[in-house]
Order: sequence, then structure tokens, then C-alpha cells
Amino acid sequence: MNFKYSDIQVELQDSLRKYYEKNYGFEKRQHYSCVDPGFSELAWEHYANIGLLALTFPQSLGGLSETEESDSSTLVANNAIESMWIMEQMGASLCLEPYLSTVVMGGGTLLSHGSASQKSELIPKIASGELRIAAALEEPSSRYSYACVKTIASALPRAASSPPAWVITGHKCAVLSASSAGMLLVSARTAGSAKDRTGISMFCIPVDAKGVSITSYSTHDGMRASDIELSEVLVTQEQLIGQLDLGIDVIEEMVARANSALCAEAVGIMSTLCNLTLAYLKTRQQFGVPIGKFQALQHRMADMIVSTEQARSMAFLAAQAHTSSDKKKLMRDVSAAKAYICKSGRTVGQEAIQLHGGMGVTHELSVGHYFKRLTLIAHTFGDFNQHIGVVSDYLSN
Repeated sequence: MNFKYSDIQVELQDSLRKYYEKNYGFEKRQHYSCVDPGFSELAWEHYANIGLLALTFPQSLGGLSETEESDSSTLVANNAIESMWIMEQMGASLCLEPYLSTVVMGGGTLLSHGSASQKSELIPKIASGELRIAAALEEPSSRYSYACVKTIASALPRAASSPPAWVITGHKCAVLSASSAGMLLVSARTAGSAKDRTGISMFCIPVDAKGVSITSYSTHDGMRASDIELSEVLVTQEQLIGQLDLGIDVIEEMVARANSALCAEAVGIMSTLCNLTLAYLKTRQQFGVPIGKFQALQHRMADMIVSTEQARSMAFLAAQAHTSSDKKKLMRDVSAAKAYICKSGRTVGQEAIQLHGGMGVTHELSVGHYFKRLTLIAHTFGDFNQHIGVVSDYLSN
């Protein structure tokens, strides 16, 4: 398996890195996180202008990919692989923009399960930067179980000739980037009881639809999340994503793509922490010499680098898993990668903090903020214990 980025990917990643160095320093990042919408609108516009948002979509839908729209499996696989180097660079720069929720989760889901009208209407808007999407999957009692859905979509009475319609009532929590989204992808139960895998359906709902109430807040890493109340929100057949009552497959594929992207973001963060820590060891002096001269600290620095490179290999595994048609292998490989990166990310983050000493946890130094983001990644869409359990389940079956 070739783990190297192509020349074009390296060139684009380098271009993105230079943009961040010039326009997205740590101080600016802190400013963006404190004001609405919680990220840089100029950066988002730049992503659209250079084709970053359109990269994984077919040309027939306003994208840049040469893969035909009919080859949805290849497009979805490309979405995961192309998103890897983008998310790695975004992690390295500690970016706030909702690329994960909009392009990886929203765009990927519409490509693989959206109807022809949904694709033609929504994907060109995503590619141009006009539309942002948030996935409302979590509920207060779900604890990473996406089959635990208590939000109810009740079918409305209809005449034989009229299309189906539902009203959705429920509560979603910790929805990433919902405060800046124009569309929500919402899981709701159309049949069965609260924890059944069948009977779940996915709907796309405009954020300004009647009955949608969003309460937003800052997260520990400086990003934004929201709680969403749905009170008798009317949806129609045209808003259904995928097949009725079979939405769990849509959700699990979406979350797998998200975790693959988060693995790549974590690798970018760990690489930056290694670079920052190494630079500090070379400049901080004690007893008249740089502390990087001390062998014990050199060993700890080497351990950080080894953990980061091993994590990079696992991130490649997670991205490549989307090229397989075997769902069991996909879920196993992505969970294995996420579990490993949860563990290695904690190791690298803690070592970076400790090697910087007390200043490593100050608000003014970026190291602590990188560690905060790593910590949130390790608890987004499944933590270490959750993913180890998934790997164990698939190995025993």
C-alpha cells in the first residue's frame, strides 16, 4: 500500500500551510473562536476559491473530481482519502472552520445516500461555500450508540395519492458547528422502540424551519457546538436521506468518515506538538546548556515522534478502509485507528505539556490549546473504550 501523498496533494497542502502561516496565526485563531460565527469567514471563502470544498465532488455537481457521479463508491472513498491531507493541515494550524461537518459528513452522506434532487440542489452549494451542514445525531442518553434514538418522526395521515410526510419532535445535543449551518442532517425514529437498529431514518432540515430551536455554546477546545430542540418539525419525502427505517447504515458510514478525518486532524496536531516541543528543547537553557542536550529528554522527544509516526500509519489505514466494500472491515479498521490515536494523542499531548513545564498549560501558549483539541477529538464520535469494544466485537464475530 502506498502511504505517500501525490505531488498534487503535497502541493495543495503546502499552499494551504502557507496561507495559514500568513493569515491564520495563533492569536488570530483565538480571536476567531471568541466572536461569531466562531471561525474565519475569510478562510472559508478562501477554501471555496481554491477549490478545497469542491475537491471531492464530481464535476457534474459543481466539484473538481473527474470521477463520474454514477460511481458513488469511488467518490465516497476519494472523499475520505482527499480529506485526510486537508484535515491533517487543518489540525496542524488548529483551524476552526466546519470542514468536517460540512464536506466530510454532510457532503459525503449526500453523495452516497442522497437522492438525485438532493445532490443537484445541495452539493453545488457546499462546493461553492454557500451552504454549511451539521449532523444532529447525538442525544443526551445515547453515549455513542447511534441506534439509541428517542427523537420521533410521526407519520401524518395522508390520502393514497399524496406523498408521505412526518412531524419530528425530540432533542439533539452536542451538535458540532450547528450555529453556523444552513442545513441539519437529523436522525429520527420512524418505527420500533428507542434502541432498535431498524426504524431509524435520516432527514435534511433547514435550520430556519418552523419548530427548530438552536442553543449554541463554546466547547473546551474553542470550537462551537449546539443543543437542538425539534418541536413538531414538518418534513416530507423529499427530505428523506436514504431508505425509510434503514438510516442506521447512513449514520454509521457518516460517523466512520468523520472518525477517519479526525484521525488525520489528530496527526497534524501531534506533528505540530513535536515540532513546538523540539524547538523549545533547543532554546530553553538550564545549567548553561539547552535542555535538549539531556539524554532523558531526548528519549522522551523520540517517543513523541515515534508515537506520531505510528499514528500517521493508523490514519492512513482509516482512510484506506473506505475503499473497501466490506462494512465489517471498514468499521473495524476505523475503530482500530481511532482507538490507537486516542491513546497516542494523549501520550504526545502530555509529554509536550510536561517538557514545556508550567508554561505549557498557560492560555497564552498554543501547546495547551493543541492538547485541548486532541482531548476533544478523543471523545468525539466514540472514545477509546468505545472503539476498542467495536474492534473486539468485529474480531469475535
